[in-house]
Amino acid sequence: MNIGTVARRSGLPAKTIRYYEEIGLIKPDRGTNGYRSFSDSDLHTLSFLGRARALGFSIEDCRSLLGLYKDKQRASADVKQIAKAHLAAIEQKIAELEAMKRTLAALVDKCAGDHRPDCPILDSIGAGKVRMAE
Repeated sequence: MNIGTVARRSGLPAKTIRYYEEIGLIKPDRGTNGYRSFSDSDLHTLSFLGRARALGFSIEDCRSLLGLYKDKQRASADVKQIAKAHLAAIEQKIAELEAMKRTLAALVDKCAGDHRPDCPILDSIGAGKVRMAE
């Protein structure tokens, strides 16, 4: 398969596929003309990477997960460890976003939102008084 075909079938942009090749996540064959030639196995790997990235795993986590996926002697505990660490990072980000939401909601409530120029939102940001609500 050429890169256009594998891009369509995997759902990944050709640019992403080229990047994954550049960083060593995938290694398609090269014809004598220099064009990439992707196998069904390459397509499966790219689809795997696309799904892992859609779950928010980092490139390095994807590299580890892919290695574990291909290792039939793997311990599922190794996979779970990566997933648990990623889940903890997601939970932390959600907590940070919730605090940001509460802070911004409080600022919005303080602003009259009328034709006058005074604005507690800008005043708080400008004075460095914005603190995330806990």
